[in-house]
Amino acid sequence: MMGAGAGTQKEQTPLRVLFVIPGEGLGSSMIFALRQADSLRRCGVEVQLFYLRSRTSPSLLIQEWRRFRREQTAFRAHVVHAHFGTMTGLFAACAAGLTPLVITYRGSDLNSDRGHGSPSRSAAGRFLSQLAALRAQRIVCVSRQLKDQLWWRRHIAVVHPSGVEPDSFCPEPQQLARQRLRWKSGDRVVLFNAGHNPRIKRLDLARAAIQIARNLIPDVRLNVLDGSIPPATMPSYMNAADCLLLTSDAEGSPTVIQEALACNLPVVSVDVGDTAHQLRGVQGTRIVARDAEALGQALASLLAHGGRSAGRERILEFSSLQIARELTGIYESLAAPIRDRKRRAA
Repeated sequence: MMGAGAGTQKEQTPLRVLFVIPGEGLGSSMIFALRQADSLRRCGVEVQLFYLRSRTSPSLLIQEWRRFRREQTAFRAHVVHAHFGTMTGLFAACAAGLTPLVITYRGSDLNSDRGHGSPSRSAAGRFLSQLAALRAQRIVCVSRQLKDQLWWRRHIAVVHPSGVEPDSFCPEPQQLARQRLRWKSGDRVVLFNAGHNPRIKRLDLARAAIQIARNLIPDVRLNVLDGSIPPATMPSYMNAADCLLLTSDAEGSPTVIQEALACNLPVVSVDVGDTAHQLRGVQGTRIVARDAEALGQALASLLAHGGRSAGRERILEFSSLQIARELTGIYESLAAPIRDRKRRAA
């Protein structure tokens, strides 16, 4: 009986997954990867975060390589999961060694119009993303449009959005959220997420659309999020606003759309990334042309009508827990041969 119990205990050894994330881990940078790590932990997966602090300096990349290998050895990761393409994905592809590799592509790493830096640098980043895919055992794309942009290894790719936490992003009375943010109760507030790249998010087009909407509804106000808002306050913004506006030139699967739907916030968006799929059939949302007049008219129509959307009905499709369960299944399949060998050796 003791032998059987010991065998069961070995079989239940938690999965260990090492996330590779670009940047320093400051502020809300790559918050969707951090939230995914939290969701996986709730599913029983041990997750450790490795922040790739440099992606351009050869000498620093060598230092990061050594640091990564030390952490990988100490953590004894069953799977390495890179949360971006470009140099982050390629670094993980080269540094992971024999450990199975998963790469998540999120949009600007594969999109043909990245809107970041010079055209040559953007093209180089896309090439590195495609090159890294050759080493991956499984690829996750946050939208089908991104999966279609893979040059190779498309057969091992799955489509999963980043997901949102339904207990955090959930509907609440608008006035309660406005009191928390100290907003005026009478304003019609349109929320716009410019992030750290207002050019590709098309803040100029959003402002032009607001001017059109104001011709019909004078008290419309644009509230621009610039990436400095603490992530924990985002549900309050979603519930306090009257509408979300998305005008980006390029996206993968914009998490802000999923967050708005989870809070029943009405949405006006251009057809970019997977927004048409996310909003299909949802009352209180509009997909319109990338044109200030069309966007402004749609905003005025939704704001005049008032009320909330029916987006919460879609929550099961992008619940963070559901995505975490599906990722856990991927990790299990990749780690099974390694764990079996270690079990036999023991």
